Amino acid sequence: MKIFDLFLSFSIFFLSPFVSQAYNHDSNYTRPPPRADFIVSHGHPNFYPQQVHVSLAGKDHMRVTYITDDMNVASMVEYGKSPKKYDRKTIGESTSYRSFFYSSGKIHHVKIGPLQPSTTYYYRCGGHGKEFSFRTPPSTFPVEFAVAGDLGQTEWTVKTLDQITKRDFDVFLLPGDLSYADNHQPLWDSFGRLLENLASTRPWMVTEGNHEIESARIIEEHISFKAYNARWLMPHAESLSHSNLYYSFDAASVHIVMIGSYTQYDSHSEQYRWLREDLRKEIDRKRTPWLVAVMHTPWYSTNKAHEGEGEKMRKAMEGLLYRAQADVVFAGHIHTYERFADPCGPMHITIGDGGNREGLAYTFHNPRSPLSAFRESSFGHGRLRVIDKKRAHWSWHRNNDNFSVIADEVWFESTSSSAHCILNRFRNEL
Repeated sequence: MKIFDLFLSFSIFFLSPFVSQAYNHDSNYTRPPPRADFIVSHGHPNFYPQQVHVSLAGKDHMRVTYITDDMNVASMVEYGKSPKKYDRKTIGESTSYRSFFYSSGKIHHVKIGPLQPSTTYYYRCGGHGKEFSFRTPPSTFPVEFAVAGDLGQTEWTVKTLDQITKRDFDVFLLPGDLSYADNHQPLWDSFGRLLENLASTRPWMVTEGNHEIESARIIEEHISFKAYNARWLMPHAESLSHSNLYYSFDAASVHIVMIGSYTQYDSHSEQYRWLREDLRKEIDRKRTPWLVAVMHTPWYSTNKAHEGEGEKMRKAMEGLLYRAQADVVFAGHIHTYERFADPCGPMHITIGDGGNREGLAYTFHNPRSPLSAFRESSFGHGRLRVIDKKRAHWSWHRNNDNFSVIADEVWFESTSSSAHCILNRFRNEL
């Protein structure tokens, strides 16, 4: 796994494009200069667990993922409710992969539980290394999600993660484009190390973007998403999905569907059938009064970047989400922030501004669509705080040099509980 580390900085210097200057909604705000790539090395013995992150894995369970260079380290997590006192131990599974001349370390996935909600657990991976801790999400409202897409691993990414850590949250949502490795596999390792301090403490739930495809047809067989699927195992089996590229989970009383933009989605596809059944079986407005969807390619945008790329998927799948009365749809892909407001439909939010190396998409169509409530090309992250079964608050936090600025925020009601929307639906059915 370390073969290419000596060449990493050299490759990034020549392969990474420069960051573009941003178009800003606020004309009084001036974007600071572009920032360099941020590469994190290991610096520990081969048996030392690294790239630790946790994710939700079905009801009352979490999955702990870590990597070791030593292939003999056990796939094991010891954990408990007090520091250094581990009264439970679980054995998991492991995998690894090869890509061109790169060989990954041993990738460990250990599913632990049952766990209590809103509880801090202390844990150690593989019997070695330092102690970590995470807190499980609450079982009731309020619940808060941090949201950032198209992260990459630049100094802007570091600033975004730093701003996220300054305010607590329960679950992290990432709508695709994680490491920007693009077949340069050591970047996956650097990315995992960069996230560890945050991703080891709260569950990270991700979906794939175009930069996770990493197809290779020349030397090896054509296998898409090889690194992504090996490193970021999500609860697809727990949600009856046959693919790691789409799945669902609950957090408190919010049902979240993670949809795959880069796998089949037409009405005859397996993903379409899975989503239809998931929405039919899992949406109970008494148990899950909120429905959130996360994908990579936006269905709505006034930006000129990646124009129309999500239209076929929108035509195929939008009806499922609309009939299920989805409340929010998050997407990335376009390196900007934009919020669309529909009083009786889902609020569509593009948040592909986490810090990627490709820069910002700052060219918008004018005049602006009346449904586009706010748009700005700046790096940042979002917060969705669901207060109760009817009310929620959304805010977008623009990165600044030393602090995070709330540039856009809105209070809104769930579409299933809004009296105005209920009346509209009743009229439409007459």
